[in-house]
Amino acid sequence: MHQAKPPLEFIPPAFNPLVLKASHLLLPQWINWKTAIRKIESDNVDILVNLYRQFQAGKTRFMIAFRHPQTEDPLCLSYFFSQIVPKVAQHQGIKFKFPIHAHFIYDRGIPLWAGSHIGWLASQLGGTPIQRGKADWAGLRSARDLFVNGNFPMAAAPEGSTNGLSQIVSPLEPGIAQLSFWCAEDLHKTGRDEQVFILPVGIEYSYLSPPWEAIANLLEQLETTAGLSQHKNKFDDMVLGSEFPPACHSLYPRLLNLSEHLLGLIEDFYTRFYHQTLVKPEIIISESQDINQAIAIRLNTLLNAVLHIAEQYFNLPGKGNFNDRCRRVEQAGWNYIFRDDFKDITALSPLARALGDRVAEEANLHMWHMRLVESFMAVTGSYIREKPTAERFADTTLLIWDMVTRIAGGNPFKRPQLGKQRAKINIGKPLSVTERYSVYSDSRRAAKQAVVDLTNDLQQVMEGLIG
Repeated sequence: MHQAKPPLEFIPPAFNPLVLKASHLLLPQWINWKTAIRKIESDNVDILVNLYRQFQAGKTRFMIAFRHPQTEDPLCLSYFFSQIVPKVAQHQGIKFKFPIHAHFIYDRGIPLWAGSHIGWLASQLGGTPIQRGKADWAGLRSARDLFVNGNFPMAAAPEGSTNGLSQIVSPLEPGIAQLSFWCAEDLHKTGRDEQVFILPVGIEYSYLSPPWEAIANLLEQLETTAGLSQHKNKFDDMVLGSEFPPACHSLYPRLLNLSEHLLGLIEDFYTRFYHQTLVKPEIIISESQDINQAIAIRLNTLLNAVLHIAEQYFNLPGKGNFNDRCRRVEQAGWNYIFRDDFKDITALSPLARALGDRVAEEANLHMWHMRLVESFMAVTGSYIREKPTAERFADTTLLIWDMVTRIAGGNPFKRPQLGKQRAKINIGKPLSVTERYSVYSDSRRAAKQAVVDLTNDLQQVMEGLIG
């Protein structure tokens, strides 16, 4: 990402049943070896089994809209399709044509940080890529065609990216709803009568036993890295209610102390070296009801300022929510690195290539600011307070680890494992897109509103699928 390159190429889906079969054979061992997940459970699988039966009978087309809190989600879903769904179908006396699988939409940026072999594997498994921050017509055409004509249902994460929080659903992007209406439209134009649905799927992680000791060790590591002494904690006298587990009574004040300390360091960094004007912390604290609210306000203000730096460099408007703004910055950075005018890079002079590399390097540095925001844009400040569980405490501590690791130049994707986990996959009630199509097709204004309404309804259902 430090050198200018030719434009990103579209990776066409090229489903290979042999690669899928091999992946299914290796999957249980891979999950056990590479992740902390030891149990994968599910609820309401019969809903999916019935919808899949109708799909194979040519009566439906459907999109699986799944929660995406962690990078392990695709592994869990693949296990779910290959191990759990066939058993439930067999128990119900339903015979499926194998394999039981789904085409899926993935972020074109994943092979950039995970390796080109991941792009090859995704293609062989029937995945189709999309560039999130622009109108990626090649990606959209491919996804649209697979939705209408593919041999399997579709799957995609409407949140767009992971948020690291198992029990908070980020605001959904409208792409899933739009693709679903396009599917209904294409079927209608060709005289096909399949019904179109969106199937909400929740994924939630919990620990087999609360990893308080591992959390305490990670917290101590972060305190040391941040130059913070445990013996200087102004929240030591904080009195917590009985709803907090005993371990939280010592760890929660330390987490607040660390959070405020890190906020202060980063606020000073961006004020001093990037000339950002931030409200003084003491003013926010004095006007807030409690420290959690104060930290949330400070974090939101800081993230806005940090994102503004990247937007200013790329000459972008600061419009929309954090997710929309991050996607615009990401795409702008890619446009500076993967250049349309560098298609034949060998034809360029050494000086032109050197200047291109300089631009790519600066773009990558400014995208770094956006990555900090991306890690924290779902944080509310009250996540633990609302439900003080080991899972929420671990989620928050790991997000802080992500940020510290990014600042230190480490790899945030190599997260420490705090304890053995259980993944719970919960199938929600399908949302009929076909029933809404008459409203969608009425006018352009009605179509836009129909997409908004369907996205909002999907958001509510998905929020209801988690703890």
